[in-house]
Amino acid sequence: MSQTRVQIRPRRRPPLHFLPLGGCGEIGMNLNLYGHADDWIAVDCGMMIRQDLPDNPLQVPDLTTLNTLGIMPRALIITHGHEDHIGAVAWLWPNWDCPIHATPLAAGLLRAKFLERGLTTEAIRVIEPGEALETGPFTLRYLPLTHSIPESCALLIAAGEHRVLHTGDWKLDPEPLIGPPISAATFRAIAPVDLVVGDSTNAPLPGHSRSEGEVAHALVTAINHCEGRVVVSCFASNLARVLAIGRAARRCGRRVSLMGRSMERMVGVARGLGYLDDLPPLVPVTDLGYLPPEEVLVIATGSQGEPRAALSRLSRGRHPHFELTRGDTVIFSAKAIPGNERLIERLKRGLARFEVTLMDEFNHPELHASGHPAQDELRTFYGWVRPRRLLPVHGEPRHQQAHQALAREMGIAAPLAPMDGDLIRLDGDGLRLESRHPQSPCIVSQDAVAPLPGLGGAANRSRHGRLHLAVSVAATEHGWTRIGRLMLDASQASPLDETAFAEWLDDCLEEIETDSLVGLRHALQPRILAWFADHLHRVPEIHLQLLAVETERVGSSVKP
Repeated sequence: MSQTRVQIRPRRRPPLHFLPLGGCGEIGMNLNLYGHADDWIAVDCGMMIRQDLPDNPLQVPDLTTLNTLGIMPRALIITHGHEDHIGAVAWLWPNWDCPIHATPLAAGLLRAKFLERGLTTEAIRVIEPGEALETGPFTLRYLPLTHSIPESCALLIAAGEHRVLHTGDWKLDPEPLIGPPISAATFRAIAPVDLVVGDSTNAPLPGHSRSEGEVAHALVTAINHCEGRVVVSCFASNLARVLAIGRAARRCGRRVSLMGRSMERMVGVARGLGYLDDLPPLVPVTDLGYLPPEEVLVIATGSQGEPRAALSRLSRGRHPHFELTRGDTVIFSAKAIPGNERLIERLKRGLARFEVTLMDEFNHPELHASGHPAQDELRTFYGWVRPRRLLPVHGEPRHQQAHQALAREMGIAAPLAPMDGDLIRLDGDGLRLESRHPQSPCIVSQDAVAPLPGLGGAANRSRHGRLHLAVSVAATEHGWTRIGRLMLDASQASPLDETAFAEWLDDCLEEIETDSLVGLRHALQPRILAWFADHLHRVPEIHLQLLAVETERVGSSVKP
């Protein structure tokens, strides 16, 4: 008598979903959501500055997709305190009214933002680096990493049987100045992980990012050779750099003053947490006129040419308490953000009129260090955590593609380079794109978040669909050139010949002469509308975004 054979099927574990609404296909405005068993958490909630719009407004993530899918995060988890990770919280969190978990520095910065907007701070809960928390089906542990701001942490996220490492922003810095170096043992102990959601910013770059300790030594050498007053400009959030400048000033016999509201706020919050105890006593800007020039050092905002920042006021001779003179030195201890090149050049021309010495990333590259990992750091880190799969985030497509190539070289599956609005499923079969939800830009206008009107106006919105167009451009000596492929997403719009449009667009960019992204946008708007009117049966609502990128071959006409 034959026995009945019973076939036991392996139990399928519930999937984990990943939904980025910012920071994928772009750098800035990070917002990522993780879903498991109908529960969701949000990780970071940042903003970006729209350099291609008048007055450079803030853009924040669009929450329409969450409303459409019925997603309400039960918690907001913050990895660190940079603006592209926390800058939209005060604008978007009231839609959720959920607990906010952040390390002490990020929590302090968020409280200041909430108080400015008249929001209660009771939802902000402090968690120390290294600690864990539970919310719904999610267990999260904050794992300390080195970055250009203290308390940056990766998140080890466990939900069901899935283990995901969300890196946030990081680098392998052997001498970070503030906080300890990364513990290799900590990350080896969590290996292997099912998935890394990882920082792609410097994935195209070989080698290793420079250490903050190296920059500190270079600053001492540079400042020691200066004879007049010294102004050093850096990002206010780079507290390790601020500390390095202060220490260098003390070693060179100079007194330190801060210039710029964001610098004063960041230093104030950090000092309250004990991070800048070694910073020399600060001198009010109003008292600098009483000091000999060789004893003065100012740490100022405005390294990106921002018109209202302290350094721009100095370049126009419009600061009420401080005026540059011949023999002074201005040090740019920051890299130019793509798209700001012409603003920075204008700033430098203004500074040159005072006959000051300028030191920047071109003649003194040792005076700045990136906060993100280059290829050797990625290889080392992935050797520790041994991920089975990778999702490259925090980067433009070229950064994500370089990250994918490195992962495949290491035997890590990296089938997808997500874009904002991609709903991605992780299950026993791996990663796959489940659905795509085009994101409409939202800007902060008149103390409120509002959709950015399309080029075609509201009349086309309901009948003719929407078309989202992002164009990456680089400044050249003579104008602008397109870099990489068009990023185009259409909803109910007429079919489009992308090759013909790209060729036409390249011709337009070569013809347009303007000094800023705002000017370029103004020049392109009527041309784009006219082209679509000529080539499509129905003109959709068109959302245009110009993304400035950097390239080693500025002026090249190659457009892959």
